[in-house]
Amino acid sequence: MPEWWTYTLSDFLLFSPRTYYRMIERYNAVLWPGQLAALGLGIALAWLLFRPGRWQARIVSAILMLLWAWVAWAFLWRRYATINWAAGWFAWAFAIEAVLLGGIGVVRRGVSFGAKRGAGGALGMGLFVAAVALYPLVAVALGRGWRQAEVFGLMPDPTALGTIGLLLMTAGGLRWWALVVPLLWCAVSGATMLAMAAG
Repeated sequence: MPEWWTYTLSDFLLFSPRTYYRMIERYNAVLWPGQLAALGLGIALAWLLFRPGRWQARIVSAILMLLWAWVAWAFLWRRYATINWAAGWFAWAFAIEAVLLGGIGVVRRGVSFGAKRGAGGALGMGLFVAAVALYPLVAVALGRGWRQAEVFGLMPDPTALGTIGLLLMTAGGLRWWALVVPLLWCAVSGATMLAMAAG
């Protein structure tokens, strides 16, 4: 048996890159034209950032809550778990994030969203725009085509990235709790992408 320090990330990968991207392609085919609706929700969230009001934070939080719940159930639980046993645990983490977003933003109104000035606001807006508008283009840029595009609100990576961006544009101390799961997912997903690239 090899020593533990001889293992690489690709040794822990439970599936091939081809299997993973084929799963995304099938998922997208089943959901079409849901990608357009998800893009519309992303645009609506961006519009709401510039429309502060009494119900704005609740609407933004409710949309985010529904998107995280959808990704937890439709992608992680029903699709990804078929090739990665750990995806079931990730699905629970995404469900917890959905409950957290609903509790903080819808029930308690513990955050207020808005396009803010300064480095934090610029970074937040940049991450959100990248998640909604640019992330789907990654598949095309890498030669995988539109059928394997990852869309905000339907796939975990752009959903986590966009949520981080939105939370960076909030005020309210409770937002830091809502950043934990998206940041952890980005770390796990980054390690998975590195393993697939090395495999």
